[in-house]
Amino acid sequence: MKNTIQIFLLGTVLLFASCGKKAVSKTTSTQPIKEEKMELSNKDKVVALLNSFNNGDKTPISYINPNKYIQHNLAVGDGLVGFGEVIKNAPPGGFKANVVRAFQDGDFVIAHTEYDFFGPKAAFDVFRFENGLIVEHWDNMAEVTPANPSGRTQFDGTTEVTDTDKTTANKKVVETLMNEVFLEGKMDNLATLINPTKYLQHNSGVADGLDGLGAALKYFAENNMVMKYDKVHKILGEGNFVLTMSEGKFGAAPGDQVGYYDLFRLENGQIVEHWDVIQPIPPKAEWKNNNGKF
Repeated sequence: MKNTIQIFLLGTVLLFASCGKKAVSKTTSTQPIKEEKMELSNKDKVVALLNSFNNGDKTPISYINPNKYIQHNLAVGDGLVGFGEVIKNAPPGGFKANVVRAFQDGDFVIAHTEYDFFGPKAAFDVFRFENGLIVEHWDNMAEVTPANPSGRTQFDGTTEVTDTDKTTANKKVVETLMNEVFLEGKMDNLATLINPTKYLQHNSGVADGLDGLGAALKYFAENNMVMKYDKVHKILGEGNFVLTMSEGKFGAAPGDQVGYYDLFRLENGQIVEHWDVIQPIPPKAEWKNNNGKF
């Protein structure tokens, strides 16, 4: 945004210079120059809101609709009151947030964030907007873990949004993966959907490539562990990034009910990188709102 404003001001200066001294004198004496205010995108508003944990800026709270804020984090009360309770109970050093990736799909903004939130956390946040204001929020958060067998963390890797003209096609590839592979258990076209030579893995327990994924699935099977997807709730994407929000079971059989948030990066119609956050869904008796996880 800073560069855009600089370009705008430079263009204004050159325009006045080309009109000659007399025109400049007349304009400056009778018509004061008005500064053009740049409108923030919804993505910029989300980044500013999360950065406010670091800088204490109070302005971004105005990006949340005070009369309608539907909260799906089950540990937080509904509305701005619930949001305020979390802030009020922050530790002495406060909370910190580092937005690693952010992208937008229509009225939805997705942020992949490294938090200091009662300790180091990895998270995905999803915000929904109406008329320029945040009206709904979902997230999945888990402890930060050591690097995986391939030396990758939960945050490193490509961050730039590209191929925005391929958003629909890339979402379709991920939809096929989720439906056919994770829900129906079909492995026939796995090597078509996922690039077997380029697949980079950021799950803390899985190595790169299809071999790494196969080894992880074998370990689960041999140790009577469960990784099961029951339902895909949302598929959101922009360009080369696509996020899925799902629920299922994970862990020692029969498995705990969990939320799966999976972020995929695609190149040339194939998945080449993956990040995820898995979070247990607490019993309903422990929920602080009645909106549900999804």
